[in-house]
Amino acid sequence: MIDTELNAVGYIYNTTNYNAEFQRVLCGVFACYTMMLKDNIVIPNDENEIRNILLIKYLKDDNKRKITGLAGNFIFDREVPEDNTKGRTDIKVQTIQTFTKSNAYYIIECKRLDNENLNGTTGLNAKYIENGIYRFVSKQYSTNCGVNAMIGFIVEAMCIHSNTGNIKTLLKNNFTNCNTTKNLQKETFIPDFEFHYSSEHRDIDNENFTLYHLMLDFSNNIKEK
Repeated sequence: MIDTELNAVGYIYNTTNYNAEFQRVLCGVFACYTMMLKDNIVIPNDENEIRNILLIKYLKDDNKRKITGLAGNFIFDREVPEDNTKGRTDIKVQTIQTFTKSNAYYIIECKRLDNENLNGTTGLNAKYIENGIYRFVSKQYSTNCGVNAMIGFIVEAMCIHSNTGNIKTLLKNNFTNCNTTKNLQKETFIPDFEFHYSSEHRDIDNENFTLYHLMLDFSNNIKEK
C-alpha cells in the first residue's frame, strides 16, 4: 500500500519519499487506464491523441480523480515547456510540494510501440529510447525529484515482456549514451499489473535517476483505418 500521507504539509521530502509518492501517481495512472478499457474506448493510432484522452477525460476528470485517489494531491498538465531547455513534456505532474518548491514535479513521457523493426535503430522501440529515455539523460527533461516515467502505448498485439527484452537489448548494444546503470526490470508496486518496470541511468551531469516504464496495451482499442 502506497503511503497516502506523503503530501502532508510540513512533510520532509527526500529521494525515498519522492519515489513512493510517484509510485502512487503511477498507480492512479494505471487505474485510469483500466477505466479506459472498461469504457471500451476507440482511439486513433496516434501518440498525442491517446495521451490526450488519458489526460483530459480521465486524469483531469474530477470524478475519476476522486475514484483513483488523485484528487486534492496531484495536478496533471500536457505539453508544458521546461524552464531551462527547449523540452515540452507530454505530462507534467505537480504536487502539493510544488507550491513551496517550484521544481518539485514529475514528468511522464509517452511513446507508441508496435511490431515494426523491434530490434532495429529506426523502429518505435528505438524511438522510445532515443526520443524518450535519452531526453531525461540529456536533461532536455528535468529529473528534479530523482524519478520520472515513460508510458508505452501498445498499439499492436505483442508479447510485452519479450518486447521489453528488445528494448533492453537496444539499450545495451545500440544506445550506450543512455548511461544505463540498471536495465529494465519488473516492478510490483501496481497490484495486478505485470507490465511495469524500472530502469536506472546517469544524466549528463553524472546524477543518478530512476525511470519507471508502464506498458499500457491499447491494441484492441485502436480505430481501424
